[in-house]
Amino acid sequence: MHRVLATTLVLLLSMSLQAAVKIEKVPYRGWPNSYRMSNGEVELILLSDVGPRVIRYGFVGGQNLFKEFEAQMGHSGEKEWMPRGGHRLWMAPEDPVGSYALDNSPIQVEQKGETLILTGGVEKETGLQRQITVKLAATGSGVEVVHRITNKAAKPKHIAGWALTMMAQGGVAITGFPPRGTHPKDLPPTNPLVMWAYTDFSDRRWQFTKKYLILRQDANAAAPQKAGTFNKNTFGAYLLGSDLFVKRSTASDPSEQPDYGCSFETFTSADFLEMETLGPLKTLQPGASLDHTEHWTLHKNVKIPVWSDDAIDRAILPFLK
Repeated sequence: MHRVLATTLVLLLSMSLQAAVKIEKVPYRGWPNSYRMSNGEVELILLSDVGPRVIRYGFVGGQNLFKEFEAQMGHSGEKEWMPRGGHRLWMAPEDPVGSYALDNSPIQVEQKGETLILTGGVEKETGLQRQITVKLAATGSGVEVVHRITNKAAKPKHIAGWALTMMAQGGVAITGFPPRGTHPKDLPPTNPLVMWAYTDFSDRRWQFTKKYLILRQDANAAAPQKAGTFNKNTFGAYLLGSDLFVKRSTASDPSEQPDYGCSFETFTSADFLEMETLGPLKTLQPGASLDHTEHWTLHKNVKIPVWSDDAIDRAILPFLK
């Protein structure tokens, strides 16, 4: 009798937790076929008129942490790639044709419980098919995002999954280096620090501490900036006001990563700041797929009074466990 009662309680609890995530089809900023996922604390908006793309992530009733390009909201069918905003999936290394394959057409959406699966069409430019699966936790702010690229072409493709999140203007991005050590105890190198031709570390938007790389988004600074690094426990955090967005992934060996071994890259311009995680390079045979997973969380009332290792540790380390 007690065993039956316990089993019933577990089933009821499981059902109540699943029911806490509500998924509904809604119009959003001119796109009639969008999907809202919410557990009452946070919400996401996923697009199906274009994509696959997540255009919003924020607290219910709060600001969108993701960038939205106002002039591109509600539009589709453009003949060139549109940045649009939000979170998307690309292939790496960056390619002027393949990475910018058009995603301006309707996609397929499948719901499985508290999970939405967004699947784009086969790209004419590459023969690849992109898919993003989003699962929202029943409580709290946790989101699991699984990125999948499938090779639908007739030839193998040597690529990596590349998950890019465009953040709204006015915030500060933080990523961490692998654990620091001392000399002469720790002699081997621990990670690359990768530059692009336009990287300028004298730009005041950059800041280095012993443990962290910091990049500020400034709407008045037009020159783009980008840098990459490696950390097995990859993360990027973005502080916008007192809201903190955190994305995490687990990296492969740096010798298997694209862009001289990067597992994390960050880019900014006057319009947005982008935080990007990368998976390992793989040779995809026709019909094969690769997956790259991120975990997201969102946190309120976060303050970093000074940009020191100790202050950053206190602010973000509790959210990386």
